[in-house]
Amino acid sequence: MNAFDFLTPQRNPKIGTGITMMLDKGMGPVHVIDLLEISGQYVDLAKFGWGTSAIHNREIIQEKVEIYQSYDVNPYPGGTLFEIAYLQNKFDEFLNEVDELGFGAVEISDGTIEISPDERERIISVVKDNGFLAITEVGKKDPAKDHLLTPEKRLEIVNRDLEYGADLVIMEAREGGKGIGLFDSHGEVKEDDLQILIEGTDVEKIIWEAPQKNQQAYFILKFGANVNLGNIPPDEITALETMRLGLRGDTLGKVNLG
Repeated sequence: MNAFDFLTPQRNPKIGTGITMMLDKGMGPVHVIDLLEISGQYVDLAKFGWGTSAIHNREIIQEKVEIYQSYDVNPYPGGTLFEIAYLQNKFDEFLNEVDELGFGAVEISDGTIEISPDERERIISVVKDNGFLAITEVGKKDPAKDHLLTPEKRLEIVNRDLEYGADLVIMEAREGGKGIGLFDSHGEVKEDDLQILIEGTDVEKIIWEAPQKNQQAYFILKFGANVNLGNIPPDEITALETMRLGLRGDTLGKVNLG
């Protein structure tokens, strides 16, 4: 039982909603355990950021993966690592290593490289056939290239990925959340762009990268407590959950828990 349990509301997410994706930028196993002991029930996915898992000891990565899974958190390597493997024609070797390390999901992105729609469909299919959760990402890492993606084009990619069988689609915002994707240079949501996505797809399948507090509050107030949010820093997991539950001034008395 939690402290002050008589004051604490409960979330009732539908299956596959209310997801919190945390960004692990290279935490050690002990740090992971400490974090999950206090906040593990509020984390669903743990992304090993970009290529960080490729510069750490293999046994440590396996240990971390096992720790995450023991707390019912699904860990996966970042999309940039997939892009490197694809660029080097080592996608099969990449998938094999992902499997041997125990990861439960694969992120398919083209934030830095270019992948044709046909190839994207093939890759999603292979990932699914190998038993992984297939998570795609929409957006470019370079703001100049990302700005060329109209909201209509983003919507097209989202719907195409879902049609191809992707389980979830991440909306790119990077770890800064400014001047990219749905955010302007100040980190504010471009509401007209968001509205096009809302009206054209299943938003319950989207994970909105929202590394900043004001962005998290915006999506919670817009979609309710069970909106899917990603790129959450580890030390912000508890803070985010209090915001989801209306236990913080930003959302107190304003949030829909259903």
